[in-house]
Amino acid sequence: MSEVKTADSPIAGRTIFGHPIGLTNLFGVELWERFSYYGMVSILGFYLYYSTTDGGLGLAKSTGVGIVGAYGGLVYLSTVLGGWISDRLLGMERTVFYGGVVVMAGHIALAVLPGLSGVGVGLVLVALGSGALKANASSLLGTLYEKGDARVDGGFTLFYLGINLGAFSGPLITGLLKDNLGFHYGFGAAAVGMALGLTQYVVFRRNLGTHGREVPNPLPRDAFGKLAAVLVVAVLVVAVVAITGLVTLDNLPDVTTGVIAVATIVYFWVMLTSAKVSPVERSRVRSFIPLFVANAVFWSLFQQIFTVLTVYSDERMNWNIFGWTAPSNWISSVEPVWVIALSPLFAILWTKLGSRAPSTPRKFAFGVIGMGIAFLLFVPLAGFSGATVPALLVFVVMGGFAISELLLSPIGLSVTTQLAPEAFRAQMMALYFFSLGIGTSMSGTLARFYDSDHEVAYFGITGAVAICAGLVVAVIAPRISRHMEGVH
Repeated sequence: MSEVKTADSPIAGRTIFGHPIGLTNLFGVELWERFSYYGMVSILGFYLYYSTTDGGLGLAKSTGVGIVGAYGGLVYLSTVLGGWISDRLLGMERTVFYGGVVVMAGHIALAVLPGLSGVGVGLVLVALGSGALKANASSLLGTLYEKGDARVDGGFTLFYLGINLGAFSGPLITGLLKDNLGFHYGFGAAAVGMALGLTQYVVFRRNLGTHGREVPNPLPRDAFGKLAAVLVVAVLVVAVVAITGLVTLDNLPDVTTGVIAVATIVYFWVMLTSAKVSPVERSRVRSFIPLFVANAVFWSLFQQIFTVLTVYSDERMNWNIFGWTAPSNWISSVEPVWVIALSPLFAILWTKLGSRAPSTPRKFAFGVIGMGIAFLLFVPLAGFSGATVPALLVFVVMGGFAISELLLSPIGLSVTTQLAPEAFRAQMMALYFFSLGIGTSMSGTLARFYDSDHEVAYFGITGAVAICAGLVVAVIAPRISRHMEGVH
């Protein structure tokens, strides 16, 4: 049985609010990366389906929101590449930096390249860079705490505050720029945000000490030839798929979901059969499987903020605020307001409770159930006709999104770092993001079934399914905990 550190146990080195000083650096870089990501994605759907006379590309609405969902899934799929680069080539700390550079290049491409060519180049670069940065920033934060430290949930909740400060401010800025100057100025603001994040990361790099500098499972020199061959084959496969039309803009969300699902099965198999994984670590990986499924269900609803609720905000909501009409993409900033307000309270709660807090599986169950209930709250709003749903009512509903997110998402980041086998630290975090990827791409698939004339059925059925999934996790929570071997 591993020792559980209480909130009174000392942490070696400099601290801030009782947490390692390195938290501040990762807090900042994640804040600006999320500013750029959410600022861009909050206007992406509009850019794709608005008419050319309104500055958009004029795609079908269902195609546009489907692309947004598929793109989000591809971001999380690319975390496996970022995790592999970290574990085998660069280490977590350097991969975070180079990932940020690629993200910035992607936003610049969106800002300066016209039409679908700019969308293609920009989204590929942002997806690859975000994949490298996200998995490794979270894993790097986990290395600042010893296994079993009761402060870790509180630390990840503070880290999550940084994510939501970026998620709140990004859409506000890009929405105003989109409405007043055009879409490409909004994409340019996202590039500036990422540049600011990289600058602060470099300036305060010393706060991380030696954490994340080592390469835990270095790639042998004689394997570089095989790596080059794999890259060539991958490029050829993508080229063939593009030329033959096997993947289209319309079926991209379904293909993305399928690819991530297959990759997930392969990754679990690799970890469960690897000789580098001890029996205790293998038990922990098995306990992660039901949490993975619950997480995917949660995000398939939550990420509809950028698919279904983007359309809902544009067509059903009244954004008139004291005689001024706010940008409709501000729907993306509503939920982070709640998270920013509640994150410190949750951080204090988990830190004070320590080992007395609900187990991680129970937190997951509460988060999924809460998300289902939040979706059901849209059912009575279906009684409003046309674009008349008051923004204030939706603001209240989004509070349910935020409470559910805080019960599940930062806890998911935290427990993944604790359940990860030593040889697969960053790649385990990439596997966690696969569940977000499946959920995000599913949000694009589900969005095609949304119709303002059938809102009761749409929100009612999806909410009920999520509640049932959460109840299943609650029932099997004790069994999951037994396999977690010393992790609360």
